[in-house]
Amino acid sequence: MLGHLSKNKINTMKDTILSVDLSSETSPVVQEVRGREYIEYSDAKGEWRNLYPNFLIDLYNTSSTHSAIVNTTSEMIAGEDIIVDESDNLEQFVKLKKFFAEANGKETLHEVIKKIAFDFKLQGAYAIHIIYNKARTGISEIHHIGVEKIRAGKPNAMGVIDTYYVCADWSNTRTNKPMPIAAFNTKDRTSPSQILYTGLYSPNMDVYHTPDYQAATCWILTDSKVSEYMLNVISNGFSGTHLISFANGVPSSDERIQIERSLASKFSGSQNAGKFVLTFSDDKTRTPEITAIGMSDSDKQFLNLNETLIQNVLTAHRVTSPMLLGIKDAGGGLGSNVDEMNSAFEIYLNTVIIPYQKAIIKTLSKIFEVNGMNLPISFVQAKPITTKFTVEDLKSVLTEDEIRAEFGLKPLSDEELTAEDDNYNLEKDCDCGKNKDSCDKSCYEKTELDAFLETVEDIPEGWELIDEEVVDGEHADFDFEEELNQIAAEKIELATTGVARPDSKSEQDGISKKTYDYYRVRYVYAQDNFLTRKSGKKRDFCEKMMAAKKLYRKEDIARMSTKRVNPGWGKGGADTYDIFLYKGGGNCHHFFLRQIYRTELGISVSTKIKDADLVGYTKARSEGFTAKKNDKRVAIAPKRMKNNGFVKKR
Repeated sequence: MLGHLSKNKINTMKDTILSVDLSSETSPVVQEVRGREYIEYSDAKGEWRNLYPNFLIDLYNTSSTHSAIVNTTSEMIAGEDIIVDESDNLEQFVKLKKFFAEANGKETLHEVIKKIAFDFKLQGAYAIHIIYNKARTGISEIHHIGVEKIRAGKPNAMGVIDTYYVCADWSNTRTNKPMPIAAFNTKDRTSPSQILYTGLYSPNMDVYHTPDYQAATCWILTDSKVSEYMLNVISNGFSGTHLISFANGVPSSDERIQIERSLASKFSGSQNAGKFVLTFSDDKTRTPEITAIGMSDSDKQFLNLNETLIQNVLTAHRVTSPMLLGIKDAGGGLGSNVDEMNSAFEIYLNTVIIPYQKAIIKTLSKIFEVNGMNLPISFVQAKPITTKFTVEDLKSVLTEDEIRAEFGLKPLSDEELTAEDDNYNLEKDCDCGKNKDSCDKSCYEKTELDAFLETVEDIPEGWELIDEEVVDGEHADFDFEEELNQIAAEKIELATTGVARPDSKSEQDGISKKTYDYYRVRYVYAQDNFLTRKSGKKRDFCEKMMAAKKLYRKEDIARMSTKRVNPGWGKGGADTYDIFLYKGGGNCHHFFLRQIYRTELGISVSTKIKDADLVGYTKARSEGFTAKKNDKRVAIAPKRMKNNGFVKKR
């Protein structure tokens, strides 16, 4: 019931309720022992009685290849971080983000996950200590607890484990008394804390879980024994390289010891590399003879064994390329195997890493559900540099000069400009602010963005700014300016019927109701100053938009979206995209502000109009527009969007 039935034979013993015998000495044995409330977890040989998790830890500590695989794989499982996917439920989002920041009094959730991921890979299982709040209405804290400290209690009448035992040292339960803690059960929250123990499916293991490399534990153990043997050979073993024979008689025991010490002191030692073999004979006619002893090919045997060990350990861990995990591959260097490593990583990610991550997310979701935080979460994958960015990603976030620098090429700005280059004039005065000798091609050529900006209006004199707000909730098809002026015109007409007003609106003035605009609504390209830019650089598009200080109508922005003002930032590297939504493209730090100005016509009107009332009323109408509301991304800098505003997901 509880172990691997390699021989389909269950041995019953006097002091054992259930014992499963396994042929391999490194395989686990799970047994219920009379008089104990917990189920023991041991090795088949019996050297690690009820300490099988500690046996796995010992393998980790003594095998360099195995520990490298466990370390790197667990880091990949934990990823760079864990994030909440986008959601409109702000309350749940805030609660979950707070839980992420403080899973317990000392650790963030990701710090806890890193420990869980390590146990998951090393032990094939992990345990979480869950603490409820006083009212038992939610989970206040979660703590990682080492698998080696956990033992399962005996199943209840329904065959379910409802109790786990925790002990600081299972090798000495007299001093360290095992403490029972209830198993995780959301329907029974009687206990203030519970243990959640889980892992991936293990054949014929109903209580505990085994690691995925279980089949290679013998090879890992051999690896640790080989290293131990080699150390003992070097430290204490016999390794004579020279034979010295004295044929002038056999000295006494004390004399032989003295001669040996004298020779050893003078000729051997770490700096005199090598040892010697000393012999004596009673042939007085012969002088001492020194003979070199040739070394055997044991070094080659150990090299062959080492290669076999590594290959079997890698196979058990399902490692597609040893270099992914920091293990040198004899097949060649990194530069010649980039494509192979990319493919190997994708295989390892999908067949090993993601299944582990899905299991952890499933467990966390159960915990979050107790607290009413039912939002999707995901890992930020930790990837090797060879696959971290695609070519399209690099084109999206790096300038041409930055990409050239990655290939060891000089920036284009450093290359000499020649008379053959078109679309610029070296004789034209440059106002870029640089030293004249450092001016580059970009200082002279006019881009499509430059040409477009020349057609956009500046802030005219006589306009008074009365309102400024981040564009949010306003539909792209809603004409804010027309609606605002229509409301203003209606209020003026109804305000002073029958009263002579020299400055009132008149058809004879050549100004119709439709063209008599008191207000102008424009949009300004602004920067989100709460975002930080590691490189300290801005894109040419954003720099020019900010430097131009232009006021844009909605139709201006729509027209800009049809031009190559910021080529290469559209979907799939397209030259055009929706500027109103995505501004300067992925990772952009800018957004649009709506500004409302009152013109001289509005200022001269004698009827007092409360600007704030009109603006507020029009804003309410814009948000209640019958068409779909404006995309919320209009008010957000792309850097704050999902995927950092990149239209092609990474």
